Amino acid sequence: MKSLNLYGKQDIRFEQSSVPVLEQSEDVIIKVKAVGICGSDISRFNKLGPYVEGMTFGHEFAGEVVEVGTTVGHVKVGDRVAVCPTFYCGKCENCKKGELSRCEKLTVIGARHPGSYAEYVKLPAENILPIPANVDYDTAALVEPSAVVAHGFYRTSIQPGAEVAITGCGSIGLLAIQWAKIFGAKKVYAIDIDDSKLQVAKEIGADVLINSKEKDPQPLIEEYTNGLGVELVIESAGSPVTSAQVLALPKKGGEVVFMGIPYADINIERFYFEKIVRNELTVLGSWNAISSPFPGKEWTSTIHYMSTGQLNIKPMISHRLQLEEGPKIFSKILNREGNFVKVLFYPELG
Repeated sequence: MKSLNLYGKQDIRFEQSSVPVLEQSEDVIIKVKAVGICGSDISRFNKLGPYVEGMTFGHEFAGEVVEVGTTVGHVKVGDRVAVCPTFYCGKCENCKKGELSRCEKLTVIGARHPGSYAEYVKLPAENILPIPANVDYDTAALVEPSAVVAHGFYRTSIQPGAEVAITGCGSIGLLAIQWAKIFGAKKVYAIDIDDSKLQVAKEIGADVLINSKEKDPQPLIEEYTNGLGVELVIESAGSPVTSAQVLALPKKGGEVVFMGIPYADINIERFYFEKIVRNELTVLGSWNAISSPFPGKEWTSTIHYMSTGQLNIKPMISHRLQLEEGPKIFSKILNREGNFVKVLFYPELG
């Protein structure tokens, strides 16, 4: 089968791999209909390399069930499904407490198990979620990143009527804009340095657009909020610069959730660090997307709001490609040769 396999830093190859086969009674084999490039894929491709040399990469996808093991009951051949790509051990202290996202051995497909940049993928039945007829494969391919964002929002104390600032309007930030509205935000500020991404943010519901390359977001947000600041800030840019600056955006007693990963040291000026103390901020980290009972309400809620249209994925998709274009497109994204938001591959094409 066609696949994209990661061999080293900036070394991803379009190759033929073995088709997965049923081995356990709970196994499900899925034909991949749409699979997206995650921001973490770009970071690993660029800076970290594979966990296992030559591993089939990728983890954001949706598809059709083509084979099931003997004990699988909730899905059958022909079902349209989204997939949680995450594995937890179930044995560590955190798993026993039901804090699955904090599992000591947390991993996803594409790391130590074959991933979804391929024509077929195998996962346990508990990782498979049926999708309703009105949720297409393009949309369902983004269930995983949406669940990541939902996981972060469930950690907050956001109340209806809150004002929320989102830094970074990549896939995670654009999903965060929509989740902020689902959680009841009355006004959402979208902050980015790319006007094309800010226009997508506007299309999917952002109320105020701020290009932080042109204007400092802090005085603008203070002006909009009568000097108070917002109740909640989501840092999704993964930038060492914004990871410090976001601390100046919440009101006293406000919250900051870090979803982006800078992959670099963060130097926080005294001005920003003191905001944590003097404004008594709550600073939260949010990792992965699963909770108990597995895979968690993040997943079922995502599918529900995709079905109602409150999560609007289509404006986020900037590129639709064949799998063989993978090596070229990874290099283009890395070298910023074009405007990319969400890139989808269709392994069955070509």
